[in-house]
Amino acid sequence: MQKTIAIVGAGVGGLTLARVLQAHGVAATIYEGEASATTRAQGGLLDIHEETGQVALHAAGLYDEFLALVRPGEDAKRVVDRHGTILFDMPADPGSARPEVDRGELRRLLIDSLAPGTIRWGHKLASLRPCVEGGYELTFATGSATRADLVIGADGAWSKVRPLLTAATPAYSGTCFIEIALTPGGRTHRASVAAIGSGTLMAVAPGKGIIAHRHAEGHVRGYAALTRPEAWMRSIDFGDPSAGLRQVAEEFDGWSPLLTDFVTQSDANPWLRPIYALPAGLTWDRVPGVTLVGDAAHLMSPFAGEGANLAMYDGADLASRLVEQPDTETALTAYEERLFPRSGDAAHRSARNLEIFFGQEAPQSVVTLFAPS
Repeated sequence: MQKTIAIVGAGVGGLTLARVLQAHGVAATIYEGEASATTRAQGGLLDIHEETGQVALHAAGLYDEFLALVRPGEDAKRVVDRHGTILFDMPADPGSARPEVDRGELRRLLIDSLAPGTIRWGHKLASLRPCVEGGYELTFATGSATRADLVIGADGAWSKVRPLLTAATPAYSGTCFIEIALTPGGRTHRASVAAIGSGTLMAVAPGKGIIAHRHAEGHVRGYAALTRPEAWMRSIDFGDPSAGLRQVAEEFDGWSPLLTDFVTQSDANPWLRPIYALPAGLTWDRVPGVTLVGDAAHLMSPFAGEGANLAMYDGADLASRLVEQPDTETALTAYEERLFPRSGDAAHRSARNLEIFFGQEAPQSVVTLFAPS
């Protein structure tokens, strides 16, 4: 195909899309609002699923390079109650079909695989409008503009491309995260760190939880999770991080100090991250020359572990349709016919798992989720 392709957003979905297209000799340009690949931290670990994320990496020709990034031993899981009592303890699986990788390292692998100049950093999309002659005009915050025959929104939760397809917007799930971390060389909390085990600790109860991951190099990263209204979030002041974290810790009154230390002694910037989601099973009518991948198409909570995996799979699947089908609209139709059922299923599972983690049956509901049947 000879059409000009604009991908809005340099997350793993947009990057995978561009990589698979380029592997088949099809050029595409990614427009990303951030100034560089290192502008923002990329979060923690991802478990890459055999049936989605790994399929995409094979399609991108990057599977062997991905294996070099895998962090063996970090997929262990431990569930405890608010007193720190171990209810479920699953050791690491050396042959796991869902190996863990660092999100930032995976993104860097994808970025480095692209032809020089593919990503236009510092191009934050301001507006998008159809052109009379076909295609779309993209205008950026800098005032510059370009035209493309095909526009793919890979621009996440608050996508600027999505309104061309649907009026749906993300809604607050009722649960928010506060990032926490303990770094090597800081204060010593050996007992708390030991309580994690070798992978991820999940201390949960109705409406709240403390989840922490122990990295092999010694870092501990995670979050405190609370089911609270949006008004509560506005009441927390992280202008003084220590004071803000103490406010959060008060929500865990009566919990073991081994657990609350992850909050009160955290040395991370305590970002408040409300969990938003698009309606599960979202679809839209075909609009010529535009579609979505990843969170722009199916934002969901992280409790199915599908966000990044589906984003990469979306990108690889869309690229394959475009390469195989000379008619763009036929390709987009085929892609969306596959996108809607798979993303709808994952979104429903994600919403169900969110309730499992913080509903009235927690923590036993989480034990049941992970325990072998």
